[in-house]
Amino acid sequence: MIIYHGSTQLVKIPEIRKGDTFLDFGPGFYTTTSAEQAERWAKIKMRRENKAIGYLSIYEFDFETALKQAKIRRFHAADIEWLQFVVKNRNGEIQDTPCDMHIGPVADDNVYRSIRLFETGVLDADETVKRLKTEALQDQWTFHTEKILTFVRFVGSKEVRTEE
Repeated sequence: MIIYHGSTQLVKIPEIRKGDTFLDFGPGFYTTTSAEQAERWAKIKMRRENKAIGYLSIYEFDFETALKQAKIRRFHAADIEWLQFVVKNRNGEIQDTPCDMHIGPVADDNVYRSIRLFETGVLDADETVKRLKTEALQDQWTFHTEKILTFVRFVGSKEVRTEE
């Protein structure tokens, strides 16, 4: 299967980013099955770093073999289990995961607003999940170990530029 990574750098050899702890699924190498989503990620990073060019790195992921040989946790929807996991990661409460990989919905800005309302007690878990179901959520495939990265092979790239 094809997966994508958006960044200000061309990434031919993926690496686990240990410093990015406060992300949805914690530290790791983040990808998606959506080229459009990865391009958006690249553009966000380009704005943040004030760069005119970014990259969409494209990979072949041997998912079938990885399923047999690695520990993969998949969230099929933005449900209560997913919500609690994302909140704990974004708060830095999960330091190390026993999984090689997590797959699930992306908490974008709209989703994050609902999550903040949940964290502050304005919304309960059920109401938060109900709101999340109205969002068109993209996916994220997060690699946490070198072992799981052995199933990933760089196959190409595309330059991403800011809109004129």
